[in-house]
Amino acid sequence: MQEAFKPLVANLLHSIQLEMQALPMLNAEALRTLRRRYSKHLALASPGTMLELAQQFIELETFPFRFVAYELIHHHKATLQSLGAKNLEALARGLDGWESVDTFSCYLAGPVWREHQVPDALIHRWARSKDRWFRRAALVSTVPLNNKARGGSRDSDRTLAVCEKLMDDRDDMVVKALSWALRELAKRDPRAVQSFIRQHSNRLAPRVLREVRNKLSTGLKNPSQKSRR
Repeated sequence: MQEAFKPLVANLLHSIQLEMQALPMLNAEALRTLRRRYSKHLALASPGTMLELAQQFIELETFPFRFVAYELIHHHKATLQSLGAKNLEALARGLDGWESVDTFSCYLAGPVWREHQVPDALIHRWARSKDRWFRRAALVSTVPLNNKARGGSRDSDRTLAVCEKLMDDRDDMVVKALSWALRELAKRDPRAVQSFIRQHSNRLAPRVLREVRNKLSTGLKNPSQKSRR
């Protein structure tokens, strides 16, 4: 850590830790309320300070701290715009579950990739990883390319390039992420998704085919569940 950051980051880390420990529940709503307060406090902080604070949180190795770290960066425009491949890989260190992977991918990796701050090659390398969580991250990073609420407009080419690399993967966490990636794109470019599943139907997992076809035909992943309610 650079010397200039030490007192500020240490004080912030201690303050946020104490507030988190005092929360009656560590759910997303409570953590987000706390994060909003600190986002206002840190609005003028440098990207270096924000990244160092986030890294310290990540090293605490629990999801609530990682959640706050990723949200702080996502909502600090200067820091988000400063991220490159090295930063992302440092912030991804220790990913070990779908919650942390999906938060990282939707808040950081996907938006940064969408804005061409990192090359496609980085995401493709994650897709080839032996680590299931990086393979899932590659797929979930396509969601902000296509999800309107997350700033996406549509990027069929980049989305389907990643999906194609992982369509033979049968790890459950990867299969679910592949279905999600295709269903998200189906909202913006249904023809491209229809063509993709038609072309690769003999290689895609049954779950992916079922959920994506449901989405294309009914707008729902599992329409039968809604009908039973």
